[in-house]
Amino acid sequence: MTYTVHSPVLLLIFNRPDKGAQVFERIRQAKPARLYIAADAPRPGNEQDKTLCHQARAIIEQVDWDCQLHTRFLDQHRGCRIAVSDAITWFFQAEEEGIILEDDCLPSVSFFTFCDALLSTYRHDQRIHTITGTNLQHGRQWGEASYYFSRYSNVWGWASWRRVWNQYDRDLQQYDEQKVPALLRTIFNDQFLIKDWTENFKRLKAGDIDTWDHQLNFLTFFEHALCITPNVNLISNIGFGGQATHTHQTDSQHANLPAGELTNIIHPTHMIPQPEADYFFLAKEHDLAERWRIYNKPKKRFRRWLKHFYQPPNQSV
Repeated sequence: MTYTVHSPVLLLIFNRPDKGAQVFERIRQAKPARLYIAADAPRPGNEQDKTLCHQARAIIEQVDWDCQLHTRFLDQHRGCRIAVSDAITWFFQAEEEGIILEDDCLPSVSFFTFCDALLSTYRHDQRIHTITGTNLQHGRQWGEASYYFSRYSNVWGWASWRRVWNQYDRDLQQYDEQKVPALLRTIFNDQFLIKDWTENFKRLKAGDIDTWDHQLNFLTFFEHALCITPNVNLISNIGFGGQATHTHQTDSQHANLPAGELTNIIHPTHMIPQPEADYFFLAKEHDLAERWRIYNKPKKRFRRWLKHFYQPPNQSV
């Protein structure tokens, strides 16, 4: 099965030339007419990074089809939060829409057909913010169509438009921290999810998390926007392990999931999000079952009752 992708593609690389080569080969088979490759610089004082980053960047020598190649190779290390978000900004300054792949997100052929079709279908629909290729439902299907609508933007292989990225706020300056819990309660009805995402927001505002993608999710949450998610997984994350920035657990149930194919795209009849699908994924990510089990223990319930009805001296409520 082969397919020539119509959309421009951005490939994000760093210090994993082996993983990047696998992803690049899938891009090479799709032959985008416009290819963008962005790379962060080696970490200061890390000699291994210097070698690996150099090897990763050499991937441009393998571009053997007719295309416009654009590169953004940094000479100073900026980290995940800045380097990746700046690279995506660079991409969308040049393109109205496109596909973004990191060096550990191995796509199937159908990922490119899926993104092409839905970038066109929802080009002017302000309700849709992102299109992901990742499905972490482990066989569960939501509806009879080829995809469903999620409130969570998974960025393991995704596509979007300039109209969305123009709203991206890396430092979350447009949001009032005091209002975040109330806003999250319009998205989630689980107190632990609200607590965790509130903490994520605070840590991002404080600069304590070196990431860029939580900010995109906050944008999707607070704008009540949607992410198109395929009912078949189209991306295999091959990056789990010690060299990864965030996905360290090699035994994760999400590691190296097989990527399937979609032979025909069937559109949903109604544009309604599937909160049960989001909860299925997020419950595992946030260990909700165990946290609720502990919360509902009799001793825990008694202590909460005691705290509510007994006020120690000289302690405000």
